[in-house]
Amino acid sequence: MSLLTITDLTIRIAGRPLLEDASLSVDPGRKIGLIGKNGAGKSTLLGAIAGDISPDSGTITLANRATMGRVKQETPSGNTSLIDTVLEGDIERTKLLHEAETATDPTRIADIHERLIAIDAHTAPARAGAILSGLGFDQEAQLKPVSDFSGGWRMRVSLATALFLNPDLLLLDEPTNHLDIEATLWLESWLAKFSGAAIIVSHDRSLLDNTVDAIAHLDQLKLSLTPGGYDNFVRIRTEKMLQQNRMAERVAAQRAHMQSFVDRFRAKATKAKQAQARLKALERLPQIDSVVEDTPTRFSFPEPQPLPPPMITLDQVTLGYDGRVVLQGLNQRLDNEDRIALLGQNGRGKSTFAKLLAGRLEPMSGSYNHSSKLKIGYFAQHQADELVLTDTPVDHMARAMPDATPVAVRAQLARFGLDADRAENRVSELSGGEKARLLLALSTREAPHLLILDEPTNHLDLDARDALIRALAEFNGAVILISHDSHLVESVADRFWLVENQTISPFEGDMAEYKEWLTERARKARSENSERIKTNQKEKSEHKPELSAAQRRQERKEQTRALAPLRKKGRDAEEQLTRIAKEKQQIETKLADPNLYETSNSDEIVALNTHLSALNAKQEEIEEVWLEIQTELENSLMQ
Repeated sequence: MSLLTITDLTIRIAGRPLLEDASLSVDPGRKIGLIGKNGAGKSTLLGAIAGDISPDSGTITLANRATMGRVKQETPSGNTSLIDTVLEGDIERTKLLHEAETATDPTRIADIHERLIAIDAHTAPARAGAILSGLGFDQEAQLKPVSDFSGGWRMRVSLATALFLNPDLLLLDEPTNHLDIEATLWLESWLAKFSGAAIIVSHDRSLLDNTVDAIAHLDQLKLSLTPGGYDNFVRIRTEKMLQQNRMAERVAAQRAHMQSFVDRFRAKATKAKQAQARLKALERLPQIDSVVEDTPTRFSFPEPQPLPPPMITLDQVTLGYDGRVVLQGLNQRLDNEDRIALLGQNGRGKSTFAKLLAGRLEPMSGSYNHSSKLKIGYFAQHQADELVLTDTPVDHMARAMPDATPVAVRAQLARFGLDADRAENRVSELSGGEKARLLLALSTREAPHLLILDEPTNHLDLDARDALIRALAEFNGAVILISHDSHLVESVADRFWLVENQTISPFEGDMAEYKEWLTERARKARSENSERIKTNQKEKSEHKPELSAAQRRQERKEQTRALAPLRKKGRDAEEQLTRIAKEKQQIETKLADPNLYETSNSDEIVALNTHLSALNAKQEEIEEVWLEIQTELENSLMQ
């Protein structure tokens, strides 16, 4: 039975159709990546599923008693700590805990505590803390009030709350926009283990390839579903387009041949019957249109003038704000055509270093030298706040290029896909992706030798991201890149600098090795934390007073009762593994039968292989859950 069913859905915004008779079915546990061009209606569809938007026609049906989680659009605020903000997101737990403090009826008190055990209320603080930690908040930060953090970090708290609820259906809209690579990798790992279903709007290719098992493509007002990640979607879509074009060409040639016969022999009495038969055959030929692709997105950077090396040198530079040191001991050199990605967690100083290079921040000490002819293009997402909402892209570019002709102004905008129509729209009417294009056009108007790109892809769709990669490959200047998009980093950078411990040092390796390094570091941190917990528990047990036999029996009863839900989860996982093993055996038996390949069409074979792959992935997921349960049971019994 489907968890979510969308049937013949039509949605119009301000009279413009975004979806028309679109349908989609989401099974329990299935993770779907929702893609489409900027403005296609992806966020609108999520809003309709969540109940925020009423469709013009069609139905959206969620299974009975199914829970739904979504990152709230408004960021949390106030003096509540991060950990308490996340915990309060579980409304049922919060109400039960409050009622437990005031209830007097013994039966109701028992019911409350039984329900708290059933929903694992006692593990909630640990689960919430683990999620916040994965998203970049250490234990000290988790105890600070939300008001201490900026908007981007507050969005992480909203994301943490949605993940903490562990719903049957999770709706995520660009969840990596405010994350660094470390937090993005953690989110990928979390989603891979998540047992519920998810619909994820994302332009992050790595996230889509590593977490979803199907792609829903919103195109031409319809939804089409393709199994696999984004790379598989591109491959299948390309094959379908080529096949459709070849079929259209064959039918067109056949049609032309028949029409030629009819035209030649229609008037001849001896051939009239044959001509009439060909006319009827012509009418029966299917109407197959060639695939008309959208105009491909293209970006291009102005060509910089030659510049003698070195471009920039730093000697013992210290950076910071209001006397507080952020980075120190910097001894870097930049040359023409350097392609360097800055790696490291948010808040470690990547953007601070970018501001120094861009001339937006003076060193606290040390020397920063560069060529007098050096031109720098600096892109940062926060610059969107500096745009004048009532002005058009043409207005902004004309002010930035006061000596340029109107043709040159429009040509610079056109380099980034802002054509005549979009260039005349007010900024308030532009999408996030169109604003990003405007910022790219503004930051490169002087043909810079050095491009500093601080999260340039946050609002760009997949086509625009590919266009940016192609344009950077053709660019002859140097690039400093800060991005959570590992596909972009892998495609653009050939050197990596790690920003950590108040300094910048080379990272000798590629992105795959960096991810492995992060994973190993996280594993060590968990291991050290586990050892600390065991040591604390041991110290507590050594100082624990001796219990009487009756007290020990009561303690064992309480422990048995507390562990009952966990043991039930373990049994459920074992039953699931047994069912999956039987189903796999049935499919493998079918695939091993030679008759299948003689009597069945390829669609059935593909469907069987796809189902088998899904079962293998589900088996790995449940095995990992089962192992975690057994480990938790063993640890609890050892205490």
